Amino acid sequence: MDFELKTLSRPRSASEKCDALVVLVPAAMTAQADALSGLIASAIKAKDLQTDCGKLLQAYRSPGLGASRLVLAGVGSGSAKDVKAGVAAALAALKSSSAQRVIISLSWLTGEPAELLAQTQAAVLACGQSAYSYRHTLSKPAPARLHKFIIGVPAADAVRSGFDHGVAVALGVNLAREWGNRPPNHATPTLLAGAARELGKLPRMRVDVLGPREVARLGMGSFMAVAQGSEEPLRFIVLRYSGAAASQAPVVLVGKGITFDTGGISIKPAAEMDEMKFDMCGAASVLGTFRALAELQPRLNAVGLIAACENMPDGRALKPGDVVRSMSGQTIEVLNTDAEGRLILCDALTYAERFKPRAVVDIATLTGACVIALGAVRSGLFASDDALASALQHAGEAALDPCWRMPLDDEYAEGLKTHFADVANVAGRAAGSVTAAKFLQRFATQFPWAHLDIAGTAWKGGAAKGATGRPVGLLVQYLLSQVQPPASPVKPARRAAVRRSKA
Repeated sequence: MDFELKTLSRPRSASEKCDALVVLVPAAMTAQADALSGLIASAIKAKDLQTDCGKLLQAYRSPGLGASRLVLAGVGSGSAKDVKAGVAAALAALKSSSAQRVIISLSWLTGEPAELLAQTQAAVLACGQSAYSYRHTLSKPAPARLHKFIIGVPAADAVRSGFDHGVAVALGVNLAREWGNRPPNHATPTLLAGAARELGKLPRMRVDVLGPREVARLGMGSFMAVAQGSEEPLRFIVLRYSGAAASQAPVVLVGKGITFDTGGISIKPAAEMDEMKFDMCGAASVLGTFRALAELQPRLNAVGLIAACENMPDGRALKPGDVVRSMSGQTIEVLNTDAEGRLILCDALTYAERFKPRAVVDIATLTGACVIALGAVRSGLFASDDALASALQHAGEAALDPCWRMPLDDEYAEGLKTHFADVANVAGRAAGSVTAAKFLQRFATQFPWAHLDIAGTAWKGGAAKGATGRPVGLLVQYLLSQVQPPASPVKPARRAAVRRSKA
């Protein structure tokens, strides 16, 4: 996957040699004297080209064009969302061709500077999504196509930051997709820790990996209880990105890393259980976010915590009715071993306290109830802090990776009461995503906290089965919004002149 940002006027876009030229055509396209604009205007007038988002008109070996293939792609209003959808549609149409070097021309779009930045970022994200293909366990993977993307714009310098942001997020999203897609025997906790160690080789990054002994010394009894039914040893992964002074409090991201979830003794139905390899997509999104941070090098500090293990029904496995002691000291009655994500996250949230964070966000494929509530469009957002919730919501909208805030009323915690421990790990069926969040909230009282339930957005099933890489875009956008401007240098006070008298 290779990206390039290039200044290309409308006439130069037409003359540039490439395998395919994709021209984004908004409904409000302004007419100009160049030949390609005239062609587009004629096609619209003849109703052969519709400018509705995703509508396409293709041509091959058109006279006067440097490109072998021309794709005119309608992008409707020209919003970032429409641009992303239009580019995705055009590249999908090109996938069956032999095209490799593609120009995406934004020179027919207009807008304010902020709009142009967002359009550029959206085009890059769509290219990154199209370029990804799973290859890891294929004996004869198909040859890579559509791997060189040139983003043509009227003035490259004006949109450079949007381009750079898009490239970084694309790299992070595709890393998250890759680890989400890998089969469970190719994405064990140990292998996931290896992926984190690779990130540790990047600038300003440090990675530590804790095994069962270290986790036991920390008293993470809840995390260990989930892992005890598996032959695969658990791993607790700590990533640190240091882009600011050590005195600046970090943002902590906590990812659920259940690399395969059978449900444990409360075993899941066999149908579609293979999709439980995606139960570590929260952890994968943390890896992807840190990949993007290494690319962008923002001035902030961030910590990533990943609790990684399998949930298996071994003879040693956790049983319904067992009571475990968490790192916080709170005891938990496990009424359902398939509600294991919250059992590993609660210890990770307690561990996060040592960093004295300014905010903590956990990301987890936590509940089927959230899928029922929000489907695959928006991730569920729960937060104990209004400012944090607002920042995450705005980040999601800007990143085209939206979330929706859900309630956290105290009354929802009533169902978690039990006679045999401080708290039960499940309540009734009603409001299942909310009661799961209420459970986590008990372990997140020392800092502003938010929880993203991505069970509906982290992967797709059916014919399109695969990880989406969400919510990497949201998380990166949020972290960049938290960058503090550099302090103005303090000018030294002018020293008063001292007259020395002669003796």
